[in-house]
This record gives sequence, C-alpha cells and structure tokens, in this order.
Amino acid sequence: MNQERREALKNGGGFTIMALAVAAGLVKPAWAQTADWNRLAFETKSVADAVKALGGAAPVESKEIELQAPDIAENGAVVPVAVNSKLAKTQSIAVLVEKNPNTLAAAFDIPPGTDPFISTRVKMAQTSNVVALVKADGKYYFASKEIKVTLAAAAARRFRKRDHGRPDENSRQHGWRQGGSENPHGP
Repeated sequence: MNQERREALKNGGGFTIMALAVAAGLVKPAWAQTADWNRLAFETKSVADAVKALGGAAPVESKEIELQAPDIAENGAVVPVAVNSKLAKTQSIAVLVEKNPNTLAAAFDIPPGTDPFISTRVKMAQTSNVVALVKADGKYYFASKEIKVTLAAAAARRFRKRDHGRPDENSRQHGWRQGGSENPHGP
C-alpha cells in the first residue's frame, strides 16, 4: 500500500471519528459553545432600538462607508447588499432594514487586520431605507439608502409556488384538472 495513501486514511479516519462525535452531541465545537449572539438586537422593531441593542448611542453619518444595493429590487426575498468601510479600526458591520418587522437583518464582527467588507442578501417586506451601521474605534457611523421593492418577500413566496406547478388556493384539492386539461400550464 502506498505510504501517502496510508497517511491520508489515518488522518481521514480521525477526522471521521471526530465528526461523528460532534454529530452525536458528544463533543461540542468551540464556536457552538460560545454561540454568543445578541438575540435582543435581532428582535428590535426600529433602527434606534437596534443601534441601542448593539451598544451604540448616536451614530454619525459617514462618507467613508460605501453601501452598495440596487435602487429597485425586483424581488424583496433576495436583495443583495454590500458594505465597504474605509474607516480605520472597523470592528463590526450591521445591516438594518427600517420597515422590516425585525429591523436588524445581519451583523458581522470584523477581526483586526481583515478587509472591512461584507456582502449578503436580505429580505425586505416593502420599500424601505437600508442602513449600514459600522462600529469603528469604539464609535458608531452609518450610511443609508432607500431601496424600492416591487415584489415583497411574502408575495415572492406565493408567486414562486404558483410558477413551480404547485396548486394554489383556487385549484381543486384532488387533482390538477381545471378547464378540461390535466396540466395547469397548458393543453
């Protein structure tokens, strides 16, 4: 047997045993033990409450924060948002959606020495201001942008169900047959 193959099997076997132990709950990874997230911040209903829950007081508007997002979002279920901070000593970046039921959409810690850039997708219930909140050198800064939503997240879910051939509220319970056709999308 090839020596490299033996080493790979030996190392892989140990990894497999560790993965099984984690899956069985016998061993908890360090990140799971310190799952220290700010539940209260994610349950806030306004931008001011979210800033307060994140530890900020009165954030200052900054041109050093680039908030990249579309002016018009076709689908509120997946709105791409990117934030780039040019502020020195950036510690965290949060994305808030003003008119969402829960204002805080995402929060990221930025380790020292890393590029203070995040990119994510957020759900938007309706047209709203999106706020990038940046903590840098212990102070809070923000940038905001209004994003118009043409199809809200809940409507997108209903639309997607209809387009994927699933029955909607108007179809019969026992089958697809409507108007003499077996297929709801045509003859």
